[in-house]
Amino acid sequence: MDLIPVALAGRSYQVRVGAGLLADLAGQCGPLLRKARVPIVTDANVHRLWGGPVEAALRAAGKAPCWLVHDPGEQAKSWQGLARTTDWLLEQEVERGDHILALGGGVIGDLTGFAAAILKRGCGFIQLPTTLLAQVDSSVGGKTAINTPAGKNLVGAFHQPALVLADLDTLATLPPRELRAGYAEVLKYGVLGDPALFAWCEANGRRVVEGDRAAQAHAVGESVRAKARIVAEDERETTGARALLNLGHTFGHALEAATGFSDRLLHGEAVALGMVLAARYSVRRGTLSADAAARVARAVADAGLPSEIAALALDGDGAALARHMLHDKKMDAGTLPFVLLRGIGAAFLDGAVALDDVAAFLDEQLQAR
Repeated sequence: MDLIPVALAGRSYQVRVGAGLLADLAGQCGPLLRKARVPIVTDANVHRLWGGPVEAALRAAGKAPCWLVHDPGEQAKSWQGLARTTDWLLEQEVERGDHILALGGGVIGDLTGFAAAILKRGCGFIQLPTTLLAQVDSSVGGKTAINTPAGKNLVGAFHQPALVLADLDTLATLPPRELRAGYAEVLKYGVLGDPALFAWCEANGRRVVEGDRAAQAHAVGESVRAKARIVAEDERETTGARALLNLGHTFGHALEAATGFSDRLLHGEAVALGMVLAARYSVRRGTLSADAAARVARAVADAGLPSEIAALALDGDGAALARHMLHDKKMDAGTLPFVLLRGIGAAFLDGAVALDDVAAFLDEQLQAR
């Protein structure tokens, strides 16, 4: 098992990466599960696959699991989903010293974490990420949120988990498309700050998405270490360091909005395509070589992820996509900083980007074949 600390003043916690963690759930959580009743939030797909093993593991330790099962998909991460979750937690008489289990992908982790943040002004929670994307990104760092009609993750809070258990066994039950989508976030860590990790991804990315356990363990461990370092440096995105984790997300969130936040484009797929667009836009801005941008696009395509915006067959134009960016939560004093590249592993924030130029760039990409 790989033990990775997330070092925060007064709120440090551990990310554990390995196989069999859910089978030993009570032992892993230890005194964090201080009562017999254990509230667990999940979705129907995860409950079907992992509800039985989690139930058995807790009951073997004398615990009584209590389940809230949401419908799968982004629709759970809404005002309605938040109200349902908080009302249920209150019915379970959850106290501030209790810990709620979030069993699932990023949607369940974000929703449960936000509910824990506001319930009784802050309850504890434990992340049990079951997707590659959640294991390497959303379960670590304390960002919690729901979506609104105005955009993605616009209502939320910073609320750190008490523990993260990334059980590699859960990756074997992921659909191939979900596994590839999660791998986009692994690539992201290499592109934004670790040339050696990116080179490893170029050589081993297919092993990760094809289910090789050793490759997956390396990918998850190195990604969590990268995120833990950045979160420890800039927990609440006040210095700019953590903002670099948004590489690909400004373009990606606009693409998600244009596709209705639907299964037409998964979040990880949007991030992958967003990274390609950020690299190409960096070429346009004169900060990145065309060869480096081509490497990013090739690594994305080799993993079976979308690398060309034209393939989405969007109805709108570049201006419509740029308008979606106006709702980005990183907007500051009317400007939107973009995460761009000076090289592989050298991301930076550019606060002087004009959205009309972004729109023109996107029109060029939409027309490319």
